Amino acid sequence: MSRFDHSKYQPFAPVKKNNRRWPDNVIETAPRWCSVDLRDGNQALIEPMNVSQKIRLFKQLVKVGFKEIEIGFPAASQPDYDFVRELIDNDMIPEDVTIQVLVQARQHLVERTFEALKGAQCAVVHLYNSTSTVQREQVFAMGRQQIIQIAVDGAHMLMAEAEKHPDTEWVFQYSPESFTGTELDYAVEVVDAVTEVWQPSPERKVIVNLPATVEMSTPNVFADQVEWFIDHVARRDSLIISLHTHNDRGCAVAASELGLLAGADRVEGTLLGNGERTGNLDVVTMGMNMYSQGIDPELDFSCMDEIIECYKACTQLPVHPRHPYAGELVFTAFSGSHQDAINKCLSRRAEEDSWNVAYLPIDPADLGRDYQEVIRINSQSGKGGMAYVLAREYGIQLPRWLQIEFSAVVQKATEQMEGEISTAQIYELFKANYLQPMEQYQMNGYQASRDNGLDTLSAEMQWFGESVTIQGQGNGIVAAFVDAMNKQLGQPMVLVEYSEHALSQDAGAEAITYVQMNIDGQRSTGVAISEDIVTASLNAILSAVAGQVAGAVAA
Repeated sequence: MSRFDHSKYQPFAPVKKNNRRWPDNVIETAPRWCSVDLRDGNQALIEPMNVSQKIRLFKQLVKVGFKEIEIGFPAASQPDYDFVRELIDNDMIPEDVTIQVLVQARQHLVERTFEALKGAQCAVVHLYNSTSTVQREQVFAMGRQQIIQIAVDGAHMLMAEAEKHPDTEWVFQYSPESFTGTELDYAVEVVDAVTEVWQPSPERKVIVNLPATVEMSTPNVFADQVEWFIDHVARRDSLIISLHTHNDRGCAVAASELGLLAGADRVEGTLLGNGERTGNLDVVTMGMNMYSQGIDPELDFSCMDEIIECYKACTQLPVHPRHPYAGELVFTAFSGSHQDAINKCLSRRAEEDSWNVAYLPIDPADLGRDYQEVIRINSQSGKGGMAYVLAREYGIQLPRWLQIEFSAVVQKATEQMEGEISTAQIYELFKANYLQPMEQYQMNGYQASRDNGLDTLSAEMQWFGESVTIQGQGNGIVAAFVDAMNKQLGQPMVLVEYSEHALSQDAGAEAITYVQMNIDGQRSTGVAISEDIVTASLNAILSAVAGQVAGAVAA
């Protein structure tokens, strides 16, 4: 018998519903968004973020426009507790941003949670306990009433602790965890019992969060569950119905979109879908889906490179090159027919026209990107081995993004030559495009120091013939140099791609560094070689800056 045996699984039971309204509804406005990157996303990391990384990500989330941010589970660990205190004690929470924390229905955890939030202007306290059939029967071995009692006891605990801290504006949130695996009538019964304790009103609402802790069905069934719940829950006018979908079936975005059609008001998710197992709802994708339909998502993704750079630095996770909207290759056309169609649409489009370009659902410029044509290299034409021969003959191991960029240079040269191109000619093209001396920009030396995990760099440079000293700070010398160059150039600058390696196996081998920078919305590549890897890295960044400035002058 095959080990790949589908017969051990049972289909998810659909909701018996004959009066569906959600299929005829249309999303016209953005929901209330809540980022859970710093809690749900952080607990899913192999190496959880440190405090400085959390602060950096928190600032990025605020810049994107989140007004509600779940910052942790302060009763669960000292680092989470310390981070909450760091934000409050240093007055780092903007007045229009509400922090949210998670807590289980246990007295000592609730007390610790309110202690962590002391002094906050406004905070959401998110209470949860699992209500699903499998959790009740196999994990807790409890009956329905016992699970309800846990939720009710927790609700009373929150009320009692909130009364001790009247200076903070408290908002309560309850999640029947694993809502998708909970009988709908029971989910309503549990929530009604909790809100009976809290007694919300239209003027002072509470949040009821319906988590697809495990995605168990198609999105339309989830929408049925949400609509059924809304139709039967008590005090609907005093509730904010929130969604928290996971991506086990790869449908978290679709489930949340249909959940909004079914009547939900609020959505919890993470940047780029980070989270346990297959991740949470990807807020970037859902928000940009709305944007592509002419709806203001009330989140700003115009500096996508900056968001990605922060995300990768804080989570230590990559971004797939085909990730919707954010991937490095999503606005790149390899196919000749696609390129032809895109170019024709762009050439015929007037600035005031609505966006209607073949193969490009949105304007890449809206995300600080641009459309790229990439000619696929055919190995039989003598050009396909470009990256291979550079690595074999010269030790130059081009990263994928630079292979794509440089292949267009090689393609153009071969078309002009109308013949084969040699390995030496490919190398000369590479040097001409990426390794030219920088006459107006030179780095004479630098000094670096580290304090409390933050690097400070001071560099002596020649800048348009003048000697200047630049200074910057960051998480690492490279980040500190980018910060220093940002100040010198006076333009926003993000390190998009970075790669380095030794040019040979010898002990004294030189190092080569490749970088791609986003400078004020424009991409620029820099490459540098040095006996010292740090010097190579800094010179590569300087090379990218020089290329961008030279391009701006030429324009």
